Amino acid sequence: MKSSKFMFTDKKGKDINTYKWEPDNLSKDKGLVIQIAHGMAETALRYKRLAEKLTEDGYIVYANDHRGHGKTAGKVENLGYISEDDGFYDMIYDMNELTQIIKKENQGKKVVLFGHSMGSFLSQRYIQMYPNELNGLILCGSNGKPKPIVSIGKGLAKIQIKSKGERAKSGLMNKLSFGSFNKHFEPTRTDFDWLSRDESEVDKYINDPYCGAIFTTSYYYYFLKGLKDIHKEENLKNIPKNIPIFIISGGEDPVGNYGEGIKNLVNLYRELGVTNLDSKIYQGARHELLNEINKEEVMNDILCWIKRQRFV
Repeated sequence: MKSSKFMFTDKKGKDINTYKWEPDNLSKDKGLVIQIAHGMAETALRYKRLAEKLTEDGYIVYANDHRGHGKTAGKVENLGYISEDDGFYDMIYDMNELTQIIKKENQGKKVVLFGHSMGSFLSQRYIQMYPNELNGLILCGSNGKPKPIVSIGKGLAKIQIKSKGERAKSGLMNKLSFGSFNKHFEPTRTDFDWLSRDESEVDKYINDPYCGAIFTTSYYYYFLKGLKDIHKEENLKNIPKNIPIFIISGGEDPVGNYGEGIKNLVNLYRELGVTNLDSKIYQGARHELLNEINKEEVMNDILCWIKRQRFV
């Protein structure tokens, strides 16, 4: 696999760190590009293993560090602060700018977007905002319609912005958002047992200085606002009905309400008339399917789905 890294400057002047992975042998090139949108409090580099699997099969992969994450954030103390504007949308705008770069560098090739966790919610909104840009969508570690408590959290985050400032790290919002996730797995070894059954992968996450940061008040406000925006009727109707969608989740993933949220999302897309929809819940698996003990099964399923769609 050939690896490279570049920066692009987005429309607001922010430098966005981006990774590109290609097959060693370009004759294996399948003519399809996978764009990855990573999750909250992690980095694009954590998807290198998936990229290796995809490039082995002839696909090209791009993944950017979102604003407030990884090398885009720069210093560790900058982690968790996204933007002085609406950070949820600024991340989506950056994703679309990367899509345009991909299309320019890979003329005529189709693009499939893979979004995990926070990246999956950004991706849900992406296809509403840019319904003609993508040829396929894979959502991992996602969820359906937000519960009423999201509105309460949004209001609380707004109060915190006023009292502490938009750049203040919010331990309270972090606790309210993730504090209950580990209770399902007690007795626990770490604060992040909910991520995976693979202890070595959990430890890698904990030991990575660019993972697990406490995020800011403004991040939470705009992210929770974004979750609600996804489910506005005028936005839902913009979802392209013919885009192939594959939704995957762990049966023990608290983000997807242990499978129930995924069923909700699948039913929503069906009701909206999406015609090419597949889903799979991996029983026993937790939030990070690509770092689970059955990660090979998950990656093989992703490859099989891509091949079955006959994108090329």
